[in-house]
Amino acid sequence: MRIPALAILTLATFFTAEAASAQTYDPKYPVCLQVYQGWNDYYFECGYTSLAQCRMSASGRAAQCIVNPYYGGGKAKPGRRDRRAN
Repeated sequence: MRIPALAILTLATFFTAEAASAQTYDPKYPVCLQVYQGWNDYYFECGYTSLAQCRMSASGRAAQCIVNPYYGGGKAKPGRRDRRAN
């Protein structure tokens, strides 16, 4: 009885971990391409540095460009700002 229960637990853990990592945003890039494969079937390609670059890749495809909500770079660092005289 222990062997089937252990096998079921192992399979459930494997499939849960696989599904959780399937759809992720890459925090290194600010723009993602959302590609549609069906009515409710789509995936993200986060590898674009600008909306223009993403739009070129999306051209002619069932896709749209979105801003990456998990982008980790490009934030202003606190500190001294330069003031320029006009």
